Amino acid sequence: MQNQPHFSSEHFYSGRFAVAPMLDWTTRHCRYFHRQFTKHTLLYTEMVTAPAIIHAKYDHLDFDLAENPVALQLGGSDPAQLKHCAELAEQRGYTEINLNVGCPSDRVQNGMFGACLMAKADLVAECVSAMQSAVKIPVTVKTRIGIDDLDSYDFLCDFIEKVSATGCQDFIVHARKAWLSGLSPKENREIPPLDYQRVYQLKRDFPHLWISINGGIKTVEEITAHLQHVDGVMVGREAYQNPSLLGQIDQALFDKTAPIITAVEAVNNMLPYIEQQLSQGVYLNHIVRHMLGAFQQCKGARQWRRHLSENAHKPGAGIEVVETALGFIEL
Repeated sequence: MQNQPHFSSEHFYSGRFAVAPMLDWTTRHCRYFHRQFTKHTLLYTEMVTAPAIIHAKYDHLDFDLAENPVALQLGGSDPAQLKHCAELAEQRGYTEINLNVGCPSDRVQNGMFGACLMAKADLVAECVSAMQSAVKIPVTVKTRIGIDDLDSYDFLCDFIEKVSATGCQDFIVHARKAWLSGLSPKENREIPPLDYQRVYQLKRDFPHLWISINGGIKTVEEITAHLQHVDGVMVGREAYQNPSLLGQIDQALFDKTAPIITAVEAVNNMLPYIEQQLSQGVYLNHIVRHMLGAFQQCKGARQWRRHLSENAHKPGAGIEVVETALGFIEL
C-alpha cells in the first residue's frame, strides 16, 4: 500500500478510516461527540448542496475546529459554484472537500448531483478540477460501483480514469451499485448486493490512487481485513448507532499506544460542550439525540435511551438530564 498521508494545520489524518456523511445524522453536534472517541478518524459533514451554501440564510459551514479533521461533502454539478464553496470551506478550516457522486435520491437527481453524475464523468472531472484550482486541501470523490444498467467494471474504470486525470487522488467507493429509480435511498443502501471484490480490483488496477471502501462494514476485524486490500475504510450507520466502535479505532489503526475510549468517558467529555451549547440557546435534544446508541453493550442502555428521549426535548432541559441518564449505566 502506498502511504499518502494528509496534513492540515491542526491535525494529522492518515486516510485509513472515516465516518460516512449521513443526512440528518452527522451534524456538528454528532461530530463533536464522535471526536470524543477518536482523534484520528476523518469525520464528514452531512451532504450540503452548493446552492444552499451560497443562498441560504443559515450558515451551513458552521463547525467547531475541535471537530477536525472534518471533510465537507458538497452536492452539485456547477463548477463555478463548487469552486466558490470549496474556497469558503478552506477558509473556515475544513480538512478536505468531498464531491458526492453516490447519493441516489430523487431530490438529488433533480438537482443534477449525486449518483446520477456517474454517467457524466467529464462533468465530474470539470467540477473536481475547478475546486482543485481554488484550494490546497484535498478534493476527493465519493461514488458507487455503478448506476442502473451502467454497472460494468469497465464503466467504473472509465469513470475513475477520467476523474483522476484531473489530479484527483482519493476515491471513496460504496461497494454497491445504485438504482436511480424504483428504490428508495434506504433500499439503495440494502438491496443492491455488496461487491467488495470489485473495489479491491479497482485498487489493483489503479495502485497510484488512494481507494477507500464503504458499505456494510461493522467491526474492527472487518475494517482491518479490508485494509489488506484497499487504503481506507468508511463506516456509516454502525458508527452512528454504536459509537463505542470509534473508541477502538485509534489504537487499532493509528497508534497502538492510544487508549481505548469508553462511552462513559466520551459522554463525560461532552458535558462542558453541552453546557456551552445550551448557554447559546441550543436545545438539549439537538445534541443528545446523537448519543442514544452510546451504551449498546452495557446494562442500563435502555434506561439511558428512554430517559434522554423522554426528557431532553422538554423546555428548559439541561445538563442534569444527561447526568441522570448516565446514572442508569452499569459497567
